[in-house]
Amino acid sequence: MKRVGIIHGLILGGLALAASPAQAAPPLTVVELFQSQGCSSCPPANANLMALSDRPDLLTLSFGVTYWDQLGWKDTFASPQYTARQWDYARGLHHDQVYTPQVVVNGKADITGRDKGELESLIRREVNASAPPVEIADGHVRVGNGKAGRYDVWLVRFNPKIENVPIARGENGGLTLPHRNVVKQLVKLGVWNGTPKDFALPLAAQAGLRDAVLVQAGTGGAIVAAARS
Repeated sequence: MKRVGIIHGLILGGLALAASPAQAAPPLTVVELFQSQGCSSCPPANANLMALSDRPDLLTLSFGVTYWDQLGWKDTFASPQYTARQWDYARGLHHDQVYTPQVVVNGKADITGRDKGELESLIRREVNASAPPVEIADGHVRVGNGKAGRYDVWLVRFNPKIENVPIARGENGGLTLPHRNVVKQLVKLGVWNGTPKDFALPLAAQAGLRDAVLVQAGTGGAIVAAARS
């Protein structure tokens, strides 16, 4: 009878565990790298970003900036829009200048990203304790309830595959540099004020890209929520 009682208790305990709701996944932490293919100090930070890119709790994004193009090599992924985004962060973080490499975590803090341990420590420190729900499905984005305010909603389309780029000239001349999660499109979808709202996604101009959505507290502000398809 004692043996049967133990088994019965284990079965009931298992059923109770099975019936309990699944633990919610932690909010995504957004790790943005601003770099240039013509910058000799960028490859270590880029390697650290790539090494973190498979973590399910992180959204890593690589933005190519334009201001090192005059060093002999024009970055093949760079856009003035991404340079402008980096300047927005410079103002938000109270920097006088932009620099590469720069890693910005959740829009709230930055480092060069060349030291992997330092980068991982910053990521742990800047995790959002909570975030409004964000869902990407059927060509739309839905942002749920959250703290009232004015937030920009951004669509980011990036290539999840590794792209190898042979560098012919400049500081990295002769090297072939791998890149991953390179941003190909950055589109502002609209403004969210803390109450549930849907946004339509534009059609993708390039096949094979993944979608991500950032909910950001104004220009160069903190990222309060993110999702990826």
